[in-house]
Amino acid sequence: MAVQQRRSSKHRRDKRRSHDALTLQTLSVCKKCGKKKLSHRVCSCGMYGELRVKKAH
Repeated sequence: MAVQQRRSSKHRRDKRRSHDALTLQTLSVCKKCGKKKLSHRVCSCGMYGELRVKKAH
């Protein structure tokens, strides 16, 4: 295992972590029921774009 030789500064540590921020998932709106859903996923009403994929429950 690698063992650090010197203590890394706050600046170096924070530069390394600059890409670790979480991003919000983008939501789209279902054309049929108007609910928000994740992109490229089947809506709870059973629609995927213009296609009916499953029965609504």
